Amino acid sequence: MRYIYNYAWDKNERSLCKMEMRALFGKESNSSILESPLKVDPSRSPFIRERIEVLCEGETLNGLAGKVRELPAPESAFKVIYVKDPIFIKEDRTGFEERRKAEREIGMNIKGKADLHHPKILYGIKNMNGRWIFGKYVKNEAIWLKHQQKPNSYSTALSTRVARAVVNIAAPDPAEKKVIDPCCGIGTVLVEALSMGIDIVGSDINPLIIPGAKENIKHFNLQGQAEVRDIRCVKGSYDAAIIDLPYNLCSVITPSEQLEMLQSARRFTKRLVIVTVEDVDSVIEQAGFRISDRCVVTKGNFRREVILCV
Repeated sequence: MRYIYNYAWDKNERSLCKMEMRALFGKESNSSILESPLKVDPSRSPFIRERIEVLCEGETLNGLAGKVRELPAPESAFKVIYVKDPIFIKEDRTGFEERRKAEREIGMNIKGKADLHHPKILYGIKNMNGRWIFGKYVKNEAIWLKHQQKPNSYSTALSTRVARAVVNIAAPDPAEKKVIDPCCGIGTVLVEALSMGIDIVGSDINPLIIPGAKENIKHFNLQGQAEVRDIRCVKGSYDAAIIDLPYNLCSVITPSEQLEMLQSARRFTKRLVIVTVEDVDSVIEQAGFRISDRCVVTKGNFRREVILCV
């Protein structure tokens, strides 16, 4: 099977988007379109707009219609959607009327009943590199947007978009994987991971912040664990860990404390994603990790690094 993913990103998050691509698909795309045999739910990523599961393709729209005509009838009512490129990509100049005409032409050749208002099945068509693509269509539900409206937050916490991407980098294939956020703070990473069905636990040394993390998890009807615990006291082993290193005025830590944190992490995981505003390369190396990938996320003059360590 072949899948087409349509991407969109803010210029400040382009580097993070590409790093997430590499984690999820083992490669990145130079454009807003990525093709892969791997099936990923678009709603996992803050950058994937939609996915087409390719059923057939043709050199012309008429040729595509002929191939669509040969497909089995769908089990339920359907709708055909013309999948556009993001607004900042200028190759796709197809006008509104032309898009509607293409949708009608393909829809008329699908066996079964069309329903423009309450379809059970969505199909997508796309003009890509001079060829027409047709397949099952899935749109990103942008779940992380809902998570912005949580009961507890603070100014230095990761955005829900960044947190979601960081989770995907830490656990690109989360099935039967155990993940930990041992400095979970208000629980932004926990909420994103739990909403994706990932087996994650959280803890933090600050007893004042854990009640807020628990309330955030409960607010979104999620089931997850957040407890007061020093990272040095973490027991067991985890397939991946995520650490947003403390940096604000209330939680300044020294390089030696950073090293102790990362050495502790090395005991319980072999895959670690660090979010930091400081240069911690030497600390990472001293802790026994190797940097596998990295990116920079900016917001105004504020700069964060996301570093994948193995």
